[in-house]
Amino acid sequence: MPSVLVVDDQFLIRSGLTALLTAAPGFEVVGEAADGEEAVRLAAATRPDVILMDIRMPGMDGIAATERILGGREDSADGLEDSADGGPKVLVLTTFDSDEHVFHALRAGAAGFLVKDTPPDRLLAAIATVHAGEMLFSPRALRGLIDTYATPVARAPHPGLDTLTPREREVFALVGAGLSNDNIAGRLVLSPATVKTHVHRCMSKLALSSRAQAVVVAHEFGLAARMH
Repeated sequence: MPSVLVVDDQFLIRSGLTALLTAAPGFEVVGEAADGEEAVRLAAATRPDVILMDIRMPGMDGIAATERILGGREDSADGLEDSADGGPKVLVLTTFDSDEHVFHALRAGAAGFLVKDTPPDRLLAAIATVHAGEMLFSPRALRGLIDTYATPVARAPHPGLDTLTPREREVFALVGAGLSNDNIAGRLVLSPATVKTHVHRCMSKLALSSRAQAVVVAHEFGLAARMH
């Protein structure tokens, strides 16, 4: 049963999401927050599996709250694709009036994004998807956001890049291209378990909290593999 923290500054939306999740079998609402600061406090107190995070809120917005909640977690890379044991997954709520805000939320570590008028059955399926550790968008959609908003980094390399082994850099480049662990395993002739271990080590060394964040960083630092 995934536990969910609902974060939105609009009472009607927040209460509606809570009512839907409470009535649905297999979901548990552990709290509601009306702004980013409250979300950070409740996330630490309740340790939810999934956080439904609004982006635009007064005070601390959803992007800053996502950074605070996900930043610095040593276990952030655990089970990125195959397990729900790696800490909370953030699913950002958007009206799609600002794709740039969505991109920055993904860069902060969010696992995906969801339109606020999504039908109830799709909302529940989306929560289950990110709870399972999967990204909630296609690689093509993510690459579109990256191509539009990501700027190649012109400063010093990411401090963790030098710690990656040649094999880890190879795996990370394919993660950056949007490939799943199974697809990476097929390309590199490795077992999925071995790929998962490499991904975990890459994420830990680079202090990344979601696979989407890894894709963004790989593109910004020119490490994403080019797929033909």
